[in-house]
Amino acid sequence: MDTRYVNPFTDFGFKKLFGEEASKPILIDFLNSLLPEYAQIQDLSFKNSERLGANASARKAVYDIYCEGTNGEKFIVELQKAKQDYFIERTIYYSTFPIAEQASKGVEWDFNLTAVYCIGILDFTFKDYSNEEKDKFQVKHEIKLRYPNGMTFYDKLTYIYLELPNFKKAEDELITRQDKWLYFIKHLRDFNSIPHIFQNEVVFLSAFEKAEVANYTREELANYDQSLKAYWDNYNTMASAIRTAEKDGMAKGIVEGISQGILTMAKSMKAKGLEIDLIVQITGLSVGTINSL
Repeated sequence: MDTRYVNPFTDFGFKKLFGEEASKPILIDFLNSLLPEYAQIQDLSFKNSERLGANASARKAVYDIYCEGTNGEKFIVELQKAKQDYFIERTIYYSTFPIAEQASKGVEWDFNLTAVYCIGILDFTFKDYSNEEKDKFQVKHEIKLRYPNGMTFYDKLTYIYLELPNFKKAEDELITRQDKWLYFIKHLRDFNSIPHIFQNEVVFLSAFEKAEVANYTREELANYDQSLKAYWDNYNTMASAIRTAEKDGMAKGIVEGISQGILTMAKSMKAKGLEIDLIVQITGLSVGTINSL
């Protein structure tokens, strides 16, 4: 551990910064930077991050941080380090638990629900935006249930995805509170001192204090070391998979290129009137393949 500040992309680092009782002002400030003015929260309480289904056989949902605002609104906050199959489906599945738990037990209930927010901080771009240039480098994606005409169908269920690789602003380009938080999270592990823009910000100074590795107990250091090893194991596994896929892709491309070249050569030979048997001997293609050219 030769860095001054904790890596927030580790489980330990993320929960140290945002998931402890002493972290409430930090988490509130971060959440408010993402929420509209009418949804700003003044206080929150942490809830058990492991939620069970309706019965013992139901699948568990485990969140990084699960908390509740003063008006009953629920927040699921997750840090996702690498792409994973069915990531969107997983966040939708998670959102069903804080909805279902609002049902009153044993009394009449009118189905009035409080708002649920699912927030994903992603260290990757989680989807391909096709040819939508305006979306390709977008950092924040806020998704609600809408009618086909774009009007909001239901405003109490919100998914917010933050794609940190798309956040490119330098320190002198930070304007909004959200900008500052994204810059802080993305670059914290690389800082050797507190950047000038944060030096008069009480909440950020508190976050830097919680992030400073030198302040940790021996037990916390051991837990961080274990979390850091898991982070690097995941990173190396992903990097290895990418390298293998690239090699396989190159090999496939070479084979496809050679095959296409042979077909082109055979077609040219056939056009020049060479005997089919001779073309078969030269190219190794079947008679049927050559006749189809």
